[in-house]
Amino acid sequence: MSVFTGWRASLRIARRDAMRAKGRSALVVAMIAVPVLGVTALDVTYRSVTPTTAEQLTAEMGAADALFSDQQTGPIEQMPDGEMYNNAEGTVMGTDTGPSVDITTTFPKGSRAISIQSVPASVTTAHGVANTNVYEFRTSDKLARGKIDLVRGAYPHGKGEVAATEPFLKSTGLHIGSSTTLRNSGEKYTITGVVEQPSELRTEALYADPGAVIAPWKAKADHDKKVLPPNVGSKNWLVKGPEAVGVTWPHIMEANKSGILVKSRQVVLDPPPDSEVPLAKKNSEMYSGSSAEQSTALITVIAMAVLEIVLLAGPAFAVGARRSRRQLGLLGTCGGDRRHVRAVVLGGGLVLGGTGAVAGVVTGLGLTAAFRPVIEDWAGQRFGSLSLKPTELLAIAALGLITGLLAAFAPAIVASRQSVLASLTGRRGVRRSSRVLPILGVCMLAIGCAVAVLGGTSGESALVAGGSIIAELGVLACIPVIVGFLGRLGKRLPLSPRMALRDAARNRGRTAPAVAAVMAAVAGSVAIATYMASHSAEAEYKYIPSITEGTIVVASTDEKSAERLPLARTAVERNMDVTSKPTDYRRVWAGSDCYIYEENHCGSLELVKPTGKARSCPLIGKGAKELAARLSADEHKKLMRSPACAELTESGVFNTDESNIVVADAALLDMYVKLGDPEAAKALAAGTPVLLNPVYAENGEVTVKAVHQYSEKDTNWKLHPGKARTTVDKLKVYVAPAKYAATRGIRMILPEKTAERLGLHTRVSGSVYAVAHAPTSAEYQRVDGAIEQAGGGIWVQSENGPSRREEDSLLLILTLFAGVVTLGAAAITTGLAKADAEADLNTLSAVGATPGLRRKLSGFQCVVVALTGVVLGALAGLVPAVALRLTDLREALEVMRLEPTQSAYTPIVLPWETLGLLVVCVPLLAGVLAAAFTRSRLALARRAG
Repeated sequence: MSVFTGWRASLRIARRDAMRAKGRSALVVAMIAVPVLGVTALDVTYRSVTPTTAEQLTAEMGAADALFSDQQTGPIEQMPDGEMYNNAEGTVMGTDTGPSVDITTTFPKGSRAISIQSVPASVTTAHGVANTNVYEFRTSDKLARGKIDLVRGAYPHGKGEVAATEPFLKSTGLHIGSSTTLRNSGEKYTITGVVEQPSELRTEALYADPGAVIAPWKAKADHDKKVLPPNVGSKNWLVKGPEAVGVTWPHIMEANKSGILVKSRQVVLDPPPDSEVPLAKKNSEMYSGSSAEQSTALITVIAMAVLEIVLLAGPAFAVGARRSRRQLGLLGTCGGDRRHVRAVVLGGGLVLGGTGAVAGVVTGLGLTAAFRPVIEDWAGQRFGSLSLKPTELLAIAALGLITGLLAAFAPAIVASRQSVLASLTGRRGVRRSSRVLPILGVCMLAIGCAVAVLGGTSGESALVAGGSIIAELGVLACIPVIVGFLGRLGKRLPLSPRMALRDAARNRGRTAPAVAAVMAAVAGSVAIATYMASHSAEAEYKYIPSITEGTIVVASTDEKSAERLPLARTAVERNMDVTSKPTDYRRVWAGSDCYIYEENHCGSLELVKPTGKARSCPLIGKGAKELAARLSADEHKKLMRSPACAELTESGVFNTDESNIVVADAALLDMYVKLGDPEAAKALAAGTPVLLNPVYAENGEVTVKAVHQYSEKDTNWKLHPGKARTTVDKLKVYVAPAKYAATRGIRMILPEKTAERLGLHTRVSGSVYAVAHAPTSAEYQRVDGAIEQAGGGIWVQSENGPSRREEDSLLLILTLFAGVVTLGAAAITTGLAKADAEADLNTLSAVGATPGLRRKLSGFQCVVVALTGVVLGALAGLVPAVALRLTDLREALEVMRLEPTQSAYTPIVLPWETLGLLVVCVPLLAGVLAAAFTRSRLALARRAG
C-alpha cells in the first residue's frame, strides 16, 4: 500500500470521526477559524485603508491630471513624484525671488482647470460662534470627484451657498438648510449639502464656489478699516490636460521654469528615467527608495497568535483522541501500527484545520465587507477599494491549516503510544509526571526572557519574537507541576472546590492543555494592553499643558477689550461648568501701554538670572550632546524636571512678554498654582513677591530689570523724551518649592503695591476659573458668540489634557476581546474536560452525590482552569511587552542624544484595570456560567465491557 493510499484512508477515517462528533469538531473548527478570521480581517482592512499610489493621487487631485502650485521661489527643479524640489540656481529653498507669475499661463495648451484656496474664518453656529476653514473650491465640477464627494443634499452654486462636512455639522448643531454668517464679512450663507474628503473624514470645513467668500471679505476690509483682511492661503489648481495627452514630463519641466511645482498623475505612475531628471542626476540618493522592515511589534504579535491557535486547539484534539481511543484500538487489531494511529489523529488536524482555515478566511472577508462603513469611520478615511491579496489570503489559510496540524501533533504522539489493550478496555493507566519537563520549562523561561530582553535592547525583532515564544513555552512546560501543586491548596476548602482542585491535579494531562489554552488567549492581549498602557503613560508625560488642568483663563487682548471682561465673565459663568468665583490677574509692563509691539515703545521687563552653571539648563548650548550621551532615561527625566530646565516649557498665557511675571493675590496661588501655603499668602499680602522658579533667586532675593520706553502719546514722554530709562531692583521674595517651577505661564507673582512702587504699570487683564470639566465645543461656541456680540477681543483658554480617546477605546476593546476569548476558552476547555471526565461524574452520582454538586463541581473546575490560565497568561504576556518597551527605549535614547531636550522617558506601566477584570471578573463569570449550563440531573451510564 502506497503512502498516499494510507493517508487517504486516514483522512477518510478522520472525516467520518469529525462528522460523528459534530459538537467537538465544531469547537475545534471555531478555535482555528476565529484567529484566522481576525488575521484575515486585519490584512484586508490594512490593505484597503493603505491607499495605492493611484488612490493617493485621486485623494490629492480628484479626477484631474495634475496639481499645480506656485512655490514663489523662481525657477525650480523637481523630482517626478512632486514631493521634492530645489531652486534651479542652487540658492536656498523658499527664497522669494520676486512677484509670482500668472500660474494659468503655465498650463498645457487646451487644458481646463479649477482652483482651490482656503481661508480661516469665524462663523455663527446653532450654539454661538466657531472657527473653521472655508475652502473656495468648485465642488460640483467633475474634476473634484474623488477629492470631494457629495454625501447628501446638493453642491453649492454661486454666492450665498456653502457645503459642509459631517463633523462640522455635528460640532456646530447645524444641518442642511441652516444659515451661517461669516462674522468677518457679515455675509450670510445657506448650507446646501454635506460633502466629505474620502481621505480625511474627520475634517471640519465649509466649501464654497470661487469668489463667494474671499472677494466679499476683501471688499468689506477695504471699505471698513476695522475689518481685518482675510488671511488666505496659497491658490492651487487642479488641471485636466489636453485630451489623450495629459500632463507630461516636458510640461512639468516647462512649468518649473516659472517656479511652479507640478504633481502629475501620469508622471508619478510612469516616471521618466533618471537621465531626464536634472535633480535626480545631482541628488540620486534623494530618489532611492528603501524597503521598510516589519516592525518588532507586528512580528511578535503574529508569532504569539500562531502559538495561541495551537494551544487553543490542542485540548480539543487531545480529548478527541481519548474519546476515539476504542476506534484507534480497533485500528491496531486490524494490523495498523503506531504510524497509522498517528496518521489518523493528524488527519483529523488536517481535516478540521483546513475547514477552520477556509471558514475563517471566508467569514473574515464577509465581516470586513459588512462592517466596512464602521471601519472607515474608525480609520478616518474611506477604502479606495476592498483590496484582496490572494497570496496573502492563501498564506493565512495555510497558517490555519499548519496550526491545526501542530495542534494535533502532540495528541497523535500520545495516542500512538497507547497499547491496543488499554485502548480497547478504556483504561488510561497511571503515568508519573516527568521530572525533567518542569526543569526544562524553568530553563526555557529564563532563556526566553533573556533572549527577549536582548532583542529589545539590540532592536532585533526576531529575538524579541523568539524569546517571547520560548518564554511562553517554558511556562507551558511548567503547567503540569503548577497544576499538581494546586491539589495541595484545597485541604481546608469546602467539598466542591477541594474536589475541583484535586481533580485538576490528578488529571494533569487533561487540565494542563486547558490551562495552556486560556494562558495563550490572555498572554497576547495582556502584552498588547501593557504596551499600550505604557505608551499612553509616555505620551501623557511628554504632553505639555497650556494651562493648569481644571482651570480656564479668560484674557483680554487690549485696553478696550479689557472693559468687556465683566460681560465675558457672565458668558462663561452661564455657559460653562465653573466651580469657583473668578480670580482676577493683572498685566504688568514697563513703558507705554501696548499689546502690539511698537518699535522701542513698550519697554521690557525681565527677571535677571544670577550667574552660575547650576542655574542654566545643561541640555542647551555647548556640551549638551556630550552630556546627553552619558545620561540614562531616568537621569534625563530628572534633569528635564529640574527648575533650571523648567523654563523650556513655560508659556506666556498671562502676559505678552517673556518675563512671565503676573500681578495677583493669594487666590491665584490657591486656584491656579495650587501652592496652598499660608506663608506664601501672607507674603503676598505683605507686599513680598512669590517666586515659583528658585533658579532666579539668590540669598532670598530676585533682580528685576525694567526698561521704560515711552511713545509720544504717553504722558511720560515729557519726562523722558525719546530716551529709555533702565531700572534694576532687588526684591526679597518667598521662594516656592522647586516642583512649582513648571507652573504654566507664571514665573513670579508680584503684589500690585510692589509693582506700583517699582514704577511699573498694571491693569486687570483677565480672570481664572476652576471648572468641573474641560468645556465642550458647544459651550465654547456659546461663550464665543456672546463675546463676539459684545465686541470681541477676549479669548477663553482651557486645558483638555492629552487626547487618549482612541487609545482608551482600543484598550477597552482589547480588554473585552481578552475577556471574551478567555471566557470562550475556559468554557470550551472545561466542557471538553467535563466530557473527558464523564465517567468520574457518573461514579460521583452513583455514590450518592446530590444533583447540585455536579453544578458546583463544574463551576469550580472552570474557575480553577480560568484563574490559573489567566494568571500564567498575564505573566507570560509581560515578557514581550517589556521587550518591546526596551526597543522603544533604545530608539528614544538615540533621539535624545541627537536632540538633548527630547525626552527618553519610556515607562513600563501595567494595565491594572484590564488585569483586574481578567484575574477577578472573568474566572468568576466563567465559573457561574459553567455551573448554570451544567445538567444537575443524575445520568445513568451503561457499564463498560
